[in-house]
Formats: sequence, C-alpha cells, structure tokens
Amino acid sequence: MNSKPDVIVIGAGIAGLAAASRLGQGGLSVLLLEARERIGGRIWTQMDSSAGHAIEFGAEFIHGFPPEIWQPLQEAGEKPEEVEGDSWCVDDRLCPCKFFDQIDGILQKMNDRKPDESFLEFLNRTVPPSSDPKKESVRRHALGYVSGFNAADPALVGVHWLVKGMRAEELIDGQRAFRSGKGYEDLLAIFHKRVLESGVQVRSQMVVETIDWSAANASVTANSNEGAFKATAPCVIVTLPLAVLKAPAGSLGAVRFIPALPPEKYAAIERLEMGKVIRVVFQFRQKFWATLSPMERKTLGRMSFLFSQDEWFPTWWTAMPSEAPIITGWAPFESAERLSGQSRSFVIERGLRSLSELLGISFEEIEALLVEAFFHDWQADPFSRGAYSYGKVNADGAQERLAKPVQNTLFFAGEATDTAGHNGTVHGAIATGYRAAEEILRGRN
Repeated sequence: MNSKPDVIVIGAGIAGLAAASRLGQGGLSVLLLEARERIGGRIWTQMDSSAGHAIEFGAEFIHGFPPEIWQPLQEAGEKPEEVEGDSWCVDDRLCPCKFFDQIDGILQKMNDRKPDESFLEFLNRTVPPSSDPKKESVRRHALGYVSGFNAADPALVGVHWLVKGMRAEELIDGQRAFRSGKGYEDLLAIFHKRVLESGVQVRSQMVVETIDWSAANASVTANSNEGAFKATAPCVIVTLPLAVLKAPAGSLGAVRFIPALPPEKYAAIERLEMGKVIRVVFQFRQKFWATLSPMERKTLGRMSFLFSQDEWFPTWWTAMPSEAPIITGWAPFESAERLSGQSRSFVIERGLRSLSELLGISFEEIEALLVEAFFHDWQADPFSRGAYSYGKVNADGAQERLAKPVQNTLFFAGEATDTAGHNGTVHGAIATGYRAAEEILRGRN
C-alpha cells in the first residue's frame, strides 16, 4: 500500500498527536503512524469501575500550571484537582515530613555557571558521606529525589541539566501536583478528537523500520498486520522516545535512517539518557492505611506521599484527593533495573512486601486486602524502552541539537527534544509537537 501525504508523523504519543493536530488544522494532509494498538505512548490510562478512579500505567500528575495542559482541559470543561495531603518519610521510623524542605538547601547550591559535573560528584563535595544520622538522611533523600523524581542515575545526570529543569519548574509552580477526573485519558481524548476533526489519517500497529530521506522527501517503510507498508512525504516528524532512537539496529522498534543522521544528531543522542522506572498500582478492598496510627493522634488518613529508603520501591503515593483505596509504588533507577524482565508475580509480591514493611503490617494481611494489581514494564516495552529522558554531564545544548530539523525533511519532537527544561513531562512533549508542526508550516508559507 502506498500513500503520499504532506507530512508523516511517526508515533501517536502526546507529542505526535499535538503535531498532527496542529498540522491538520493548518490545512496539511497528515499520516500518523503508531506501532502499538493504542494511541498515547507513555500515557496509558485504565478506568477501573470498582475503584471509581483512573489507573495510570504511565504519566499521572499535572505538574504546576503548564498552558499546554490546562488550556485544553479547561476548554473541555475539566477541572483538575490539586493533590493535597500529608507527606510521610521512613528513616528509623514512619513520621510526617516536609520532603522537599529537607533537600531544598542542597539543590539550591547547584550552579550551572561552573563546569558541569554529575549530581553524585556535586553531592559528595557538598554533603560528603557522614556518620551523622541527620546529614546522612538528607544525603540519602537528595539521592532519592534525583533517582526517583528524575528517574536518573546520580552518577550520570548533569548538574546543569538539573538546574535548567528546576528553573523551568519554578516558572509554572511545578512542585504543585494536580489530577484530572479520568486521569490523563481526559487530555488524550481531547487531542485524539482534534486529530480526527482535522482530517489526520491514523494507522495503528505500524512498526516503522526505515526512513529513507533526502533534501526533497522521505519514504517510510513499516511492518503491519496487513503486511509491508510504504508512504512518502516531503516532511517526516519523528517523535520516537530517546531509548528507541538509541535501540540497536534490527531490534523490534528500532528505526534505520538511510542515509544515517548527521554526526551532530548522534552526538546529541549520546549526551542524553533514558531514565528507568517500574511502577505498580494496587487496588485494595478499603483504604486500610487511614486507620493506621504511627504517631499519637496522627493517622495516615491524609497521606499523599510516602518517601523511604526501601531498596525496591522507595516512593509511594495514594489517590489523593480521591478517597479511592489505591496506592502506587515507584521503583526508579537501580530498583527498576533489578525488577525489569522479572515476572509480573515477582514484581507484585515485591511491591506488596515493601509496602507492608513500610507501613508496619504483615504481608499476609495486606495481601488479603488486595483486589487487583496493575503493572507495566516500560523498560521491556520495545516502543518505549524506558521512562523519560535526562541529560548527562556536559549535555548543554543536546536537546537543541536533537530537536533541530535535518534539511527541512526530518523534524523531531517528543519530551527528549524539549529545550525549555521540561523534559520528562507531558506538557514538554506537547510543546515539542507544536514546535515541530510550526517549523513545517512556516517553511510552506
């Protein structure tokens, strides 16, 4: 089968949907190719009727007030609710804490005007390992923040990249978190509707294998359940996740560029890395933690986040502000590496054991309360191969080089190409889709 649209967009994650809808609204014919059966990419929501709450396998929180998310949601009449409640920490014991207050002093000492270094190098210099329990606790929480929130290896992630992200977060009040009623499905439905209304042709189960490009056009070949597929267009937008761009030739999901991309493009890709995360979502018969009282006259009823040094799942959060009996475990970096590729039953049991130990109840008791467990291994998913991107030491300008069009034929979008410090976010991905679409539209005027 052959097709000759104005633009081919590869990947129907939120960046691809944003780009395709903007191009379609601009009057161009667009073919959107997606390898999976579903759209959304690393946004994947399941509504569980018995819990009455969205189950998120991927992106979950709206961070601050990014217009890329708030504007479409508000236009659709959606009213995201802020995630409020109490944060708890487990060091020697379970107690209330101000997690970000504990580490803010350290993070504010990072400086992007000095030569770049890894966060671990910075931390060893600023807060060296100590026998002082308080200092060591702060140090562990700082490492946990970088490996957890950023899904990054502290020995690889660059201080300059972290500072850029912190500044971008401050501009949108990004430490505040919100949820929409049906989770990110609300936003995905809006963009899907825009795509369809603008006449975009969406083809799923299209695993792109090659992009044969020149200064005039590009031909895309893909495998589908209907056989080989080929389409040609003057422009192609590539929204593949960073780890897929890094994937070994010949592996499922890997795309071969003919000819190879310019050396500076591969150099940019090399300075960026894909974070690793495993998450489990547990639905229980009841919100049992609301009756737990680790401290006198203080229960876990309003617990929103739980931070710990657990070797498997150090971070947990509840469904707040919803009262749904759902809690999510987050295993980043080394924990994710150990869990990736393990059986579903192993990951679920490991998560339940971690949660039971942190909350101080027996494994048998918590297992008896479990209704259902949800899990997806994003590292083992050939069309994501990880969670989201981060910049290594001396990655300054890498996102800009990755985002730069090649001979006005190949254009790039996706959270890894965000140049404003919003890598790893849904709003950052949307912004890159809009940017790539505008680059094409400007070139045709």
